[in-house]
Amino acid sequence: MNPKTKLATVTLAVLVVGAGASITRANPPATQNPAAAATRADIGKTLGFVPQFFLKFPEGMLPGTWEEMKTLQMNPNTALPGRTKELIGLAVAAQIPCRYCIVGHTEFARLNGASETEIGEAVGMAAITRHWSTFLNGIQTDETKFRGEIAKIIAHVKASAGKAPAGKPVTVVDGDTALAEVTQLLGSAPEFLQRFPGVARAGAWRQMRDVQMNPATVTSGKNKELMGLAVASQVPCRFCIIAHTEFAKLNGATDAEITEAIAMAAFTRDMSTMLNGMQVDEVQFRKDVDRLVKNVTSKKERAAR
Repeated sequence: MNPKTKLATVTLAVLVVGAGASITRANPPATQNPAAAATRADIGKTLGFVPQFFLKFPEGMLPGTWEEMKTLQMNPNTALPGRTKELIGLAVAAQIPCRYCIVGHTEFARLNGASETEIGEAVGMAAITRHWSTFLNGIQTDETKFRGEIAKIIAHVKASAGKAPAGKPVTVVDGDTALAEVTQLLGSAPEFLQRFPGVARAGAWRQMRDVQMNPATVTSGKNKELMGLAVASQVPCRFCIIAHTEFAKLNGATDAEITEAIAMAAFTRDMSTMLNGMQVDEVQFRKDVDRLVKNVTSKKERAAR
């Protein structure tokens, strides 16, 4: 055999063997990992089928991911109800942004009774949190001073609970009147609001006042602050974490509710990373979500008969 031919043959053989080994590693048989096989069986039993995105997960990731989903997101006995958890997931997903998670959490929130207004307010809280996270970090806010300002606001709100604001109502028309209303309602104007560009301060303040601080929204103050905390935790924004944690407590949130909100943020980021990184087919994902919703709806209807 010609030496060049022999070399080409050996090289081809090495490539074929290498490719075969690569294929074997990339596509292990379904029975190779007993824990993953058992997890797929449990998913099928629980959901009525195995969504295609779970089939794309590395087998080592699947058991823990599914267990966390069942015990946190899907668990009806957590401190937070299903609707709140899904709205928190939506708030986080909206500002990642993750199209898969937005679709899933929106439909699951609706399945848990969330209205379109609640869905909009959850997304709105995510936007407000990212807005102030950007500004607080960008101006290099002093954390010690910020903590002191939040503590001062909390003390003022507690002391003035049930009382009408002192003085005549302020009509916000510009940056100066915005600061005047902030001082009237919160007892003082935090430095970050004072440093916000005066020409845009009125709009930024009204957005915070009319959504986050508004007691007449469909979403409760506690849940709005938990949404803000969830978003802040995974930005991450230390300033927003500090503020939303204290405001959530002020609105009656328990430690269990606070940690579950943060855990939902963590799990949403976990799933977002996997879904996007594995390039899950979005059309099929939407079909799987629709099928999940239909299966759960059918179960509820049968149970109600």
